Amino acid sequence: MTSSRPRPDITEAVTLRSARVVLRQLELDHAPALSEALSRDDLWRTWYTIVPAPDRVEEEITRRLDLQAAGSMAPWTIFDAATDLPVGMTTYMNIDAVTPRVEVGSTWLLRSAQRSGINAHTKRLVLGRAFDDLGCLAVEFRTHFHNHQSRDALARLGAKQDGVLRHHQMFAGVPRDTVVFSIIEAEWPTVRLSLDERIAAGERRAADG
Repeated sequence: MTSSRPRPDITEAVTLRSARVVLRQLELDHAPALSEALSRDDLWRTWYTIVPAPDRVEEEITRRLDLQAAGSMAPWTIFDAATDLPVGMTTYMNIDAVTPRVEVGSTWLLRSAQRSGINAHTKRLVLGRAFDDLGCLAVEFRTHFHNHQSRDALARLGAKQDGVLRHHQMFAGVPRDTVVFSIIEAEWPTVRLSLDERIAAGERRAADG
């Protein structure tokens, strides 16, 4: 029997939290702290990623909020739960509310927050919402062909590579090859178990000091 309950709004960036991270609706009020953090981090200089320069953060937040208003994005600020300081951004983008299907993208995380467990917790939260709450049939990820760190991380996550879109778009003045990964609904239980075990292992290592 089909449920009569309305499906949650995919574009609503509801607060998601775990022991390590809190994802909150992206707001212009977050711009000063994000700009200040990026001014102490050279991540935005990396040529194969799109990370706003410190003086372009407010412009980037406005862009994402405009896409949310148009129904194609749900943007979050990533906060370190231990300090309550912002350490990055992530989104659902290219939202297909009918299927439903989303791309998790426009994600960046300060170097100081990388390899800290924050990324695993963030992926667990956004994937859990997509599959368990929103009933998505698939979640997609896209990355630059030369972003080997991202490609390796997606493979470890359990996402499957769908293919390479060659000369997919212009990027930094040259054609970009885009690598497409996805997780489908049937694969989510295994990916979830793997993520939960990775998170638990990290917590055990932290407890052992």
